[in-house]
Amino acid sequence: MSNDSTPVTPAPLKVYLVEDSTVIRDNLIEALHETLPLELVGVASNEDALRAWLRAGNTACDLVIVDIFLDGGSGLGVLAARSEFNAPGRWVVLSNHATPEMRRKCAELGADAVFDKSNEIEALMLYCKRLAGIDAIGDARNSLEAAL
Repeated sequence: MSNDSTPVTPAPLKVYLVEDSTVIRDNLIEALHETLPLELVGVASNEDALRAWLRAGNTACDLVIVDIFLDGGSGLGVLAARSEFNAPGRWVVLSNHATPEMRRKCAELGADAVFDKSNEIEALMLYCKRLAGIDAIGDARNSLEAAL
């Protein structure tokens, strides 16, 4: 049996971010880049920009991260666009307004998960790592090393 310890590098997670705050957007992009291999395929600060991106056929994306309150439109409208354009991938909400009622509305519109900006950033990062296959690779490597 070969003892090849060449690290397996997962493919970059293709992410589109819908966030109107430049500070939050920049910090989130930086945190994602530090956490996982990432290809940022686009950003929007309003619902119309996301819809234009989808209308242009740009649906090859693994993850769309959406804020609820935007400069124009809303994250709820962004989530509705997902089904309207039959967009694949995971769509999650990151908002300061992650109340039980808002979580329910987001789920009804097809959100795969909802994270609160104030206290669930680590949970979002873990979700992204799992989506990128980072945990699975680490677990497989640890199991293999234990078996040898």
